[in-house]
Amino acid sequence: MEEVLKFLKENPVFYLATVEGDQPRVRPFGAVAEFEGKLYICTNNTKKVFKQIEKNSKVEICGMGKGGSWLRIEANCIADERKEAKEKMLSDNPGLKNMYSVDDGIFEVLYLKDATATFASMKGEPKIVKF
Repeated sequence: MEEVLKFLKENPVFYLATVEGDQPRVRPFGAVAEFEGKLYICTNNTKKVFKQIEKNSKVEICGMGKGGSWLRIEANCIADERKEAKEKMLSDNPGLKNMYSVDDGIFEVLYLKDATATFASMKGEPKIVKF
């Protein structure tokens, strides 16, 4: 998982795909954190993306790296209501403090469960990491 976190930190815009009915939905994300050995993302519980994840926890994340490499992650997104998880996300991503606080009622942190990450490029075989 460390390699996945490093890639996402070095390439801070990645795209999260969810499903709404039979329609895929994709949007840019940028905040990640590691907490208790799990990879976390965050959002606002008033956004459609959060409602989509509540209905179907299966997501994919895709990010493009330098030199033509990319990362794709398949996972289930699980909400974590604990204050400690939210604090960790805010400390690792200080820019979020302009939008969220631990007890604001809208800040949500979600960890990736049963994740499969595929590192790929136009050269060589893909590398798969499960976490």
